[in-house]
Amino acid sequence: MRRREFLQMSAAAPLAMAAAADTRYEPNWESLDRRSCPKWYTDAKFGIFIHWGVYSVPAYAAVGVKNQNPYAEWYWNSLTSGMKAANPTNPGGMTWEYHKRVYGANFSYFDFAPMFRAENYDPEHWADVFVRSGAKYVALTSKHHEGFTLWRSQEANRAWGRAWNAVDTGPKRDVLVDLMEAGRRKGLKMGIYYSLYEWYNPLYLSDKKRYVAEHMMPQFKDVVQHARPSIIFSDGEWELPSEEWRSPELLAWLFNESSIRDEVVIDERWGKETRHRHGGYYTTEYTSGMQSGSHPWEESRGMGESYGYNRMETLKDYHSGRELLLMLIDTVSRGGNLLLDIGPTGDGRIPVIMEERLTQIGDWLRPNGEAIYGTQTWRNARQWSAGNIPKQEEKEFRAEYDITKMVDAPPPGFARVEAFLTAKEDAVYAIVPRRPVGELVIDDIQAPAGVRVTMLEGGAAVEARVERGQLRITIPERLSSTLPDRQAYVLKVGQAVSPAQRP
Repeated sequence: MRRREFLQMSAAAPLAMAAAADTRYEPNWESLDRRSCPKWYTDAKFGIFIHWGVYSVPAYAAVGVKNQNPYAEWYWNSLTSGMKAANPTNPGGMTWEYHKRVYGANFSYFDFAPMFRAENYDPEHWADVFVRSGAKYVALTSKHHEGFTLWRSQEANRAWGRAWNAVDTGPKRDVLVDLMEAGRRKGLKMGIYYSLYEWYNPLYLSDKKRYVAEHMMPQFKDVVQHARPSIIFSDGEWELPSEEWRSPELLAWLFNESSIRDEVVIDERWGKETRHRHGGYYTTEYTSGMQSGSHPWEESRGMGESYGYNRMETLKDYHSGRELLLMLIDTVSRGGNLLLDIGPTGDGRIPVIMEERLTQIGDWLRPNGEAIYGTQTWRNARQWSAGNIPKQEEKEFRAEYDITKMVDAPPPGFARVEAFLTAKEDAVYAIVPRRPVGELVIDDIQAPAGVRVTMLEGGAAVEARVERGQLRITIPERLSSTLPDRQAYVLKVGQAVSPAQRP
């Protein structure tokens, strides 16, 4: 983008925002899809996902077992399928065997709710950890598929015929709003995850139309007005089309009438037909994400194999700080956001290893965040034009993805990733995933002779020249040896650069 174009767009931005605020949305996808994603989200790049609920008490999923659901937050579902199968080798069977051994065959899932006490929950500490991580937004599971809510929901109690929320049982406090307020005080954008459906809700199982009208819709409006989320990660949409969920009607209310109508960001999980088609930003989970940044998208994943805390995972099941940082860098270089999940314990603690990983990411982002926040994808970046990373446009859910291998030890036939590229209107950032020394060659950049290149951290100037469409940067040993220990280093390429035009 040329500088003049950027300035023209910036000057028009207030008018565009005012026009958006005056727009009335109709309850149909043609109208709703015209709403643009609020800019705060596409600038933020890094968010924290939190899976926390009754499932955090058993905190169990079998690890390393083929065809076994590795998500601990699916404990109830795995338990039920295991009980029905009565076969310990079937999916869910190991959960049922574990449950019988630890809690007993007659111990109901409902019995976990009073044990979810959150007695060590400190929302101020959680918010401090998130700020130190460099994340800009947070999404907490206000309600997962188990139907238990983290705020007082009369709909939950009524449908389940029991106290089924965190205020009336378990923690006996509004753990959702406590965190929302703590995060906002520290400048974070605070949001929620909300499941449209509930596995075993009696009303859902008997009359889905009534469930939507009498339970889901009023409950959704209640949590929106109660928690005032800046982001809503909808889920559990896959059993019904959006028309039966009445999602267009619900979103028209959200964008027209709710108190968060101008700021709120939504995903695209609103019906069995809507993913990567309708709604808001596109979502993937446990994959390499989307190929490009032509539409806002977000990859979500846990630090291990589960979103909810899983006591069966050991250190080898967790990604290292370097792996998680490279996932963030790679995702942002392709125009996406990373929503990195933590699973707190049932008593309300962030596991120490998760806190450490978040702190490690933040230690890198503090001096280098300029190359991440508010950036855009750099088209024709070397690692993609050379085919270094398998291209996946709309594939998701546990596709193989090992960015560290592509960086440090690529398999035969793949070139080593030399740099990830991000861009702003007046600069390009080459993020080098190792200590730079010697010559770094960046293809596909048109830069004027004498372009200025500096180390982002510290500001040291480095030699750079342009030859045959390549930008060649030289980092002498004497400079390299003085750089601080980092998992990646950023070179800032100055003004007046643009992607090379391919014939």
